[in-house]
Amino acid sequence: MPEAGYDLAALRADFPILERRVGDHPLAYLDSANTSQKPRQVVEAIAAHYLEHNANVARAMHVLGAEATESFEAARAAVAGFIGADRPEEIVFTKNASEALNLAAHSLGARLGPGDEIVVSVMEHHSNIVPWQLLAQRTGATLRWFDITAEGRLDLERAAAENLINERTAIVSLTWVSNVLGTVNPVARIAAQAHAVGATVVVDASQGVPQLPTRVADLGADLIAFTGHKMLGPTGIGVLWGRYDLLATLPPFLGGGEMIEVVTMQGSTYAPPPHRFEAGTPPIAQAVGLGAAVGYLRGVGMDAIAAHEHELTGYLLGRLAEIEGLRVLGPTEAVDRGGAVAFTLATRDGLDIHPHDVMQLLDSRGVAVRGGHHCARPLHDRLGIQSSTRASVYLYTAPAEIDALAEGLGYVRTFFEGHSFEGHR
Repeated sequence: MPEAGYDLAALRADFPILERRVGDHPLAYLDSANTSQKPRQVVEAIAAHYLEHNANVARAMHVLGAEATESFEAARAAVAGFIGADRPEEIVFTKNASEALNLAAHSLGARLGPGDEIVVSVMEHHSNIVPWQLLAQRTGATLRWFDITAEGRLDLERAAAENLINERTAIVSLTWVSNVLGTVNPVARIAAQAHAVGATVVVDASQGVPQLPTRVADLGADLIAFTGHKMLGPTGIGVLWGRYDLLATLPPFLGGGEMIEVVTMQGSTYAPPPHRFEAGTPPIAQAVGLGAAVGYLRGVGMDAIAAHEHELTGYLLGRLAEIEGLRVLGPTEAVDRGGAVAFTLATRDGLDIHPHDVMQLLDSRGVAVRGGHHCARPLHDRLGIQSSTRASVYLYTAPAEIDALAEGLGYVRTFFEGHSFEGHR
């Protein structure tokens, strides 16, 4: 099934963990929207840094310090090139996407006050809701949000009728690709509308950058956040990209070493971006690992990865459509849709099987998925459900793993139809 020229078997060989077995079953890893697996090339790059080049950056004047600094800044340049940034100085390293979004909210918040409005959407990850709620509480600004249609897309007609983006809008912050619905949002269109009223646009691209060819100019945003561990990199590193002219006007988020120019007891001046936003010892080895991950992704080709994911997502949606009692959340066709597919499962008499039970029984058969609200509680409330099960594909996913999921879901349904249990209507 993999498209011609996409050597899935050779690619999977770079991920030793995919050869694992869970009991008597081969591992079918379908939780990449949660965190991706890592190729041996990334692990080896991190190990080589610690074993051969370990030192702090931008401080030590010895050989190891110079090597570590060179590797760290090379990773910054690699990430900049990967997303089409104009210059490496537009890349700020953080510990994850959540910190990147908090940085954006805190720094942009210096400009806000009562009467200003912040716009998000009901499909956001908590990391793109809570920082803006906190900002609204601190400043007296008002938080508003896009609703969704029955298909799970942003309700642009309702937003227009409610004049959601208007002259009071100061910030619009949206996900590019939903981590639950899989919806690919028209962020460039919304960014243009926001910029027309003078608003700043932030995009949570945690599910977009790993899956789709990315050029920041095409997204039309002012700030973009994403994370390393969802794109073959290690945990502990995220990225905030920003237009340099904007970053240069923003106050620092954290204070400490390396983010300053001059410190006296009377006050301090701050370094230019990106170092202004990177207080203290940064995630050096993690940046090296992310640089290696970017190199791996570019070697495979993001166009090829996106095509593979598109095909696998269509196959996944098709297999799920065959299962009685299963309801997919979000678009049911692989059109403007990412590789995360959340769903609910019910028995023949209409009782919902709890996603934690689905997840546990699938795990007993070697199928790894996620059950819960996926850090998107408001979205689940909007859909009228407590939680869902989510399967997600990535560049190394094989059709056989989707088949294992479909067979496993049949087993789950048969198991609960054969046992008395308390379900949820």
